Amino acid sequence: MAGNEAKTSPLTFFRQVKTEVKKVTWPTRKETTVSTIAVFIMVTIASIFLFLSDQIIAFLVNFVLSVGS
Repeated sequence: MAGNEAKTSPLTFFRQVKTEVKKVTWPTRKETTVSTIAVFIMVTIASIFLFLSDQIIAFLVNFVLSVGS
C-alpha cells in the first residue's frame, strides 16, 4: 500500500517543470554536431566488427560441420 503521497496541482507541477528546465545546460550546435558524428563513427565501427565476427564464426561453423561429414 502506498504511503501518504503529496498531491501537486497541475499548475504547481508545470511551474516546477519550467523551473527545472531553466536549470538544464543545453549543448551548443557544434557540440551536438560533434557528438552526432562520433556516434555515427562508433556505430559504423561496431557494425563492421560485428559483421566480420559473424562471417568468421559462420566460416568456422561451416568448416567444423564439413569436417564431420
